[in-house]
Amino acid sequence: MAAKTTTAYPMFMATNRKVGKNGLTEDRSDKLSFFECKANCPVDDISSWTRLEAEDFVKRLRTVAGSFPPTPAQVAAEAGKPVLADEDHPLQQHLSLFVHGYNNSWQDAVKRYAQIKTELYDKRGLGALVLYTWPSNGTSAGYLPDREDARASGEQTADLFTTLHDIVLKNELVAADTGDPSKRCRAKISIIAHSMGNYVVQKGLAVAARRLNSPQLITLIHQLAMVAADVDNDLFQQGQPDTQDGSLMANLCYRIGALYTGLDNVLGASAGLKHFGKRRLGRSGLADRDNVYDNVFDEDVSDLIIRKNIHSAVFDSPKAMDLLEQVLRGIDRKFLKKAA
Repeated sequence: MAAKTTTAYPMFMATNRKVGKNGLTEDRSDKLSFFECKANCPVDDISSWTRLEAEDFVKRLRTVAGSFPPTPAQVAAEAGKPVLADEDHPLQQHLSLFVHGYNNSWQDAVKRYAQIKTELYDKRGLGALVLYTWPSNGTSAGYLPDREDARASGEQTADLFTTLHDIVLKNELVAADTGDPSKRCRAKISIIAHSMGNYVVQKGLAVAARRLNSPQLITLIHQLAMVAADVDNDLFQQGQPDTQDGSLMANLCYRIGALYTGLDNVLGASAGLKHFGKRRLGRSGLADRDNVYDNVFDEDVSDLIIRKNIHSAVFDSPKAMDLLEQVLRGIDRKFLKKAA
């Protein structure tokens, strides 16, 4: 694989939390708010963030995505050489979304976001990362209110998914209309969801699919990486009605990869206390690997993580981050390398 381009793009944040004087609150808003933060600013200080109108947020992301460097194969294709433009697609940069989990204040969420952006995106050349922070209560006693907020965030989450997709689609349409391959968008759309953030994504993708009349041939998200997913482990079982969340998600995502570990006692408690006996995907993996949609897979990260703060250990463990990078880059599941 060719050398990766390392670029630190600006920090972006979208939220359906209400905006207060001292930051983002635990209350849910009916509409999204958007922010940008320059490099090297104190990210957990709301005064470091510049609020953007929705149109300006889209323009900024479109500018960033337009500045992504082409892969060698894309350069060759744009020069009219006989080469498959996507043959080195793992090098293509991403316009990605990070969706945090339960029990996260906005300060917790933004600090985790900044860490992932620096270590996985800036240093490894993965592209640009946007934080989506939803109104988690940030307390260990707030699980049920958080889950209701996660469910109710579906409409705004769908808005954000379609906004990101439209940024890519507009450039693709221009390239098709002009016949100029250099006009193609150089960005993939991907998501990293952690813990209950996966439930937020689940509901958002289901809403987006219904808005689009449950399409079968539209890829809204290229790679969905589900880390310590606090969702039912039979979510993606085949044989469900086409209107069920798992089916809708599989239709809109090119590939879905779940990173799990049986060491995650946070998810063990979640399954027993609140979910009618369903096991958690992030703790047990897929319920029946032989009977899921063919673009869904799981990987046990127990041997890759540091045995501390296990529920979020993927982000703190270099070997697990290596695996997460491969999942996002689209390396075939049969060729994922899990460092010993």
